[in-house]
Amino acid sequence: TDKKYGCSPEKRPIKQLIEYGIINLNKPSGPSSHLVSDYVQKILNINKSGHSGTLDPKVTGVLPIALSKATRIVQTLLPSGKEYIATMKLHKPIEKKQIEKTFEKFTGEIQQLPPVRSAVKRRIRPRTVYYMEILEIKDDLILFKVGCEAGTYIRKLIHDMGKYMGKGAHMSQLVRTKAGPFNDKNWHSLQDLKDAFEIYKEKGNEKPLRKVIEPFENAIKFLPKVWILDSAVSNICHGAPLALQDISKLTDDIQQDSLIAVMTLKEELVCLGNSNMDSKKILK
Repeated sequence: TDKKYGCSPEKRPIKQLIEYGIINLNKPSGPSSHLVSDYVQKILNINKSGHSGTLDPKVTGVLPIALSKATRIVQTLLPSGKEYIATMKLHKPIEKKQIEKTFEKFTGEIQQLPPVRSAVKRRIRPRTVYYMEILEIKDDLILFKVGCEAGTYIRKLIHDMGKYMGKGAHMSQLVRTKAGPFNDKNWHSLQDLKDAFEIYKEKGNEKPLRKVIEPFENAIKFLPKVWILDSAVSNICHGAPLALQDISKLTDDIQQDSLIAVMTLKEELVCLGNSNMDSKKILK
């Protein structure tokens, strides 16, 4: 592909990376998600940022923060699956067998009524719990891991499980360990971001900052993709639809009427779009 246009996301100049970057932030306990996003703006001296999937003030863990022109990408992360490590406090002692049966009962599709204080309309709605794993039981505390559909309230899940067991339970601690493609293996604190930015400003050393800020393309790793020829990029950016002859390659998991990412051959994200065909039909 033509070297005069664009570049691999990892090789973007640092100022461009800040404009089109995303941070896998480990949210601290205390401030709201909105306030944490505001702290990021102040540290980097930018006027726009957006977070994906609100966490309660006391909850910690993975909170992806998109920067400047990358904020539009958070729409793809909002419906993606989440994983948490939670601590359930039982109100009365319960036998281990009954606890295990309850965890099995609440795995799969469940019916959940959002809590009184929530961002959505309060009506019963189906939610999917992909998996639950008990990590430890000690006295009246249960430490467990849960993977679930976006919009599942863990505090309410624990309350409903306690009610089902007939003894009552509440959530005493919660950490989000996954949100879409981001997890706790490579998250960064606000302090990490501040230190990295100060090193860049004072010494011109970009390395620590590049460790913290990722290209926003990392947010759409889980989406089906098509890669297009260089000659088609400008046309699409000016509103033209994507024609079959402009596609260079594609993934085999594209479904009709599904959200896909359109990429350049240098792995840059051009746009998001709805596919009118599935992978087999495109290839044919």
